Amino acid sequence: QVQLVESGGGSVQAGGSLRLSCAASGYTDSINYMGWFRQAPGKEREGVAFIDSGGITKYAGSVKGRFTVSKDNAKNILFLQMASLKPEDTAMYYCAADPRTWIGFPAQPSGYEYWGQGTQVTVSS
Repeated sequence: QVQLVESGGGSVQAGGSLRLSCAASGYTDSINYMGWFRQAPGKEREGVAFIDSGGITKYAGSVKGRFTVSKDNAKNILFLQMASLKPEDTAMYYCAADPRTWIGFPAQPSGYEYWGQGTQVTVSS
């Protein structure tokens, strides 16, 4: 089992920055993929940024160049640095992790077994 706890959400004006953190505990050595997803009211959960155990990253087109995903392997913390925030980035942000071996990056919610409780990000214009 893996437990995930997000933090760092908040309210910011458009153009601002935020850094989200996700602390992982439990059987963290089993994790092959970690990712950030977001869900706005009335919309489906969508993948934002992903990183594998080797440090390779992948981003959704809507955030590429603005968001950076990274992880501190020693402390088992996943980060999402968000810059140039837009009102459309407003959503609940979730951290996810998965121990399975996939062909390519799992970019859908179904590709992740473990989830955090979410942290709210609100961007005002």
